Amino acid sequence: MSTRSFVLTLSCDDKPGIVAAVTTELASLGANIAESNQFWDRQTGRFFMRIAFTAGEDVSRETVERSLKPAVDRFDMRINILDGDYRPKIIIMVSRFDHAMLHLLYQIRVGWLNAEVVAIVSNHEGSRRTAEIEGIPFHHWPVTKANKAEQEEKLLALVKETGTDLVVLARYMQVLSDTLSKRLYGKVINIHHSFLPSFKGARPYHQAHERGIKLIGATAHYVTPDLDEGPIIEQETGRVTHAMGPEDLVATGRDIESRVLAAAVKMHLEGRVMLNGHKTVVFS
Repeated sequence: MSTRSFVLTLSCDDKPGIVAAVTTELASLGANIAESNQFWDRQTGRFFMRIAFTAGEDVSRETVERSLKPAVDRFDMRINILDGDYRPKIIIMVSRFDHAMLHLLYQIRVGWLNAEVVAIVSNHEGSRRTAEIEGIPFHHWPVTKANKAEQEEKLLALVKETGTDLVVLARYMQVLSDTLSKRLYGKVINIHHSFLPSFKGARPYHQAHERGIKLIGATAHYVTPDLDEGPIIEQETGRVTHAMGPEDLVATGRDIESRVLAAAVKMHLEGRVMLNGHKTVVFS
């Protein structure tokens, strides 16, 4: 018998009976739970849950939504349902350094990332050839103080036109405005070439070298109006030594950046990341 797969994520104030109410409704649909994760944040009193399940081919996303409505109303839940048959659409934004973008494109090509890149946007021409080879529309939008607002409006229009689910800043070295960050909150992931919150701003690897740091890393986070302070999704570090120069740190860092960004994008697209104020709940 053919089946369809779904991922349900929900959050609400913690109360007894949430899990029972949700799983009872899913059982009524003949659903089979493949994976279940839950977390109670005792500080905020919020409850978070992710359930991956399969159901008959006659069960649609709308069917699941209707079935869960009594539980949603009872517990005042915020829910999201991902359809396994849907391929999320992403826009990749990049500047001069394209290593993180190339890694994303490779992971999509080999099937590790389930996504469709609907556009590559850059303030430089360097990635046009890559876009042409991959058959992806390329948009060269140089950004200046005079045209920043106009270019961001073009980005918002592109997001709407393409039905984009996620914007990925793959070393896009332009700061998004507060207005854009708010309008796309929770839908933009950035890779910061530093193990935040240390070494913010420009040339973080050179800052690290000057301080004789022993571990370097990268941080993937959601973009907010607070520069490089958005909710963190994923981080990784690598060990370095006193014998390594700044360029050695840069090379090590680029490798880490690529992996961390791809991991963060994958977790987001699979519904494994839930916003919890200034933090995230990540179900691995």
